[in-house]
Amino acid sequence: MSYSRLRKGRVSEQGRAYFITTVTASRVNLFEDWRCARLLVREMRTLHEAGVVQSIAWVVMPDHLHWLFVLQEGCIGAVMKLLKGRSARKLKPFCAFKSVWQPAYYDQALRDNQDLKTFARYIVANPLRAGLVKRMGDYPHWDAEWL
Repeated sequence: MSYSRLRKGRVSEQGRAYFITTVTASRVNLFEDWRCARLLVREMRTLHEAGVVQSIAWVVMPDHLHWLFVLQEGCIGAVMKLLKGRSARKLKPFCAFKSVWQPAYYDQALRDNQDLKTFARYIVANPLRAGLVKRMGDYPHWDAEWL
């Protein structure tokens, strides 16, 4: 899928929940390194603490990120630019490639009647489905508002 097709029809609405997926460049397993995963988590928390987003659930997989949040200010593009830019600068010493992230990301705006907990469960269960762990509690790089 082309990057322009991902952007087509993208609308940012403050107060709406969004499910985001973004992938490392060349799908490198950068986040198998504990330090790299925690650097990314710190940048997500910075955006949460600044009031830009309200993080609901997230999981940092070896080569990608799933993040469910409510947009509080700005637009999705600005949030992702901040997250990817800040994290890329900090991750660069750990990454042998020119780029840390693929240029695009996937986003899904949730309708008002969609259950956030269902999406949160889907997100945090990713390591189980991928066979990385046998119990969710064994995977270190996830969080959810309700857990």
